[in-house]
Amino acid sequence: MGRKIPVWQCILVLLVMTGLLVWAITKDSAGEAHIGLILAAIFAGVVAVANGWKWSFLEAGILAAINRSMQACLILAVVGAMLAAWMAGGTIPTMMYYGIKVIAPGVFLFTACLLCSIVSLATGSSWSTAGSMGIALIGVGTALGFPTAMTAGAVVSGAYFGDKMSPLSDTTNLAPAVAGSNLFDHIRHMIWTTGPSLVIALIAYLVLGIKHSAATEVDIGTINEILGFIESASTINLLYLIPPVFVIAAVALKLPALPSLMGGVLIAIPFMLMNGTEITSVMDILNNGITLGEVPEDASLMMQKLGALLNGKGLQGMMWTVSLILCAMCFGGIVDCTGIMGSVAGGMLKLAKGTRGGLVVVTVFTAIVVNAICCDQYLAIILPGRMYKEAFEDMKLKPKNLSRCLEDSGTITSNFFPWNTCGATMRSFLGVGSAYIPYAILNWLNPLISIFYGFTGISMEKMIDEEYARILEMRAAEKEAALKGMEG
Repeated sequence: MGRKIPVWQCILVLLVMTGLLVWAITKDSAGEAHIGLILAAIFAGVVAVANGWKWSFLEAGILAAINRSMQACLILAVVGAMLAAWMAGGTIPTMMYYGIKVIAPGVFLFTACLLCSIVSLATGSSWSTAGSMGIALIGVGTALGFPTAMTAGAVVSGAYFGDKMSPLSDTTNLAPAVAGSNLFDHIRHMIWTTGPSLVIALIAYLVLGIKHSAATEVDIGTINEILGFIESASTINLLYLIPPVFVIAAVALKLPALPSLMGGVLIAIPFMLMNGTEITSVMDILNNGITLGEVPEDASLMMQKLGALLNGKGLQGMMWTVSLILCAMCFGGIVDCTGIMGSVAGGMLKLAKGTRGGLVVVTVFTAIVVNAICCDQYLAIILPGRMYKEAFEDMKLKPKNLSRCLEDSGTITSNFFPWNTCGATMRSFLGVGSAYIPYAILNWLNPLISIFYGFTGISMEKMIDEEYARILEMRAAEKEAALKGMEG
């Protein structure tokens, strides 16, 4: 290990990374951030080596970060194959067809957010929700005349509500573990911030949906044309909804995510054959994807958009996103293992100035910055949790206050950054850029409500003297054990 990297050099690394990403995304017409992240990792590595850090240690840090992201990469690959199977097997066309027929335009955004909230609460997974229900809702919204970004915002809001509140979610279990809180105390405490965020978001989506549908009259003839196009591109059959029902049920029953998604692929294969796929083409479709139907060149813009949505990427279609995650982990691994991010977070703690509101602001802001810099929502929970645990305790704030702050920021904002694992995944699943962020109302409102509670003291429960005394005893015992370990 090398010496502690000066704070000014840590800040310089973050500024260089920000500058490279801005340059890469704005100057490249395709918004490619890959090379910007690699160059930022090289710069961070040079700074670390100049401060005495050995390359072997930096490489171990990179590999550790990549290892943390491998489940995400595997899920992306499987979901790519699953989407191709569901498209070829008529599952997604059937979901779109009945969604267009059943959901009224005025309540569409409200319904989209509510449906995704229910599914994600049952499964504990924003990814499974966006990768199944979300994709179908994007198609329904397009047919009803809603901008893709608007629909994606409602989907993401609902998906992250359940990801944050479900006891099945990994982040919902990680945050109290880091903060020293109890899982169900943590979930009950989050109702204070996440509950109002969801209610406000649903009201906003209802108003937004009514206004948009009133301003954009949906032509019945166009709707019938779209329904006819879907019917011509794929057979519509309620049996085709079995694969998503299986995946949702499997995850809700606490089966591991990867086997559940793989099951979603395998169950869809018979429906692919029923829908006219040749058995010799199944593997090719799962690997390379499929596009259903051909949109006439003189078709309306809405029809062209819908035609673009009737495609399943396949496993290979997800490799762009997987490579982006790997590039991001190269940078994130270096800034984590060398303490660069920790130094910046430690400097932020001084800005809190010993006030409860200041501490909440710093915790929320640090989690957002870690999401942007380390490109990983788990680090956005773990790093601020480690950094600020004692500060919360010394203010006699119960651990569930810290665990709530970590989720109100680390979990909920992870999808805002295209190079973060969650951001890359949401954009890949929903086929949308960053334009959806203003419409992801729950995601940006939740941290603001958390900060408001920090300053006002609403729901910020304090420890009694006996609880604080026990924590001081535990700290002393841990230090004594550490000293004995060093002596040994």
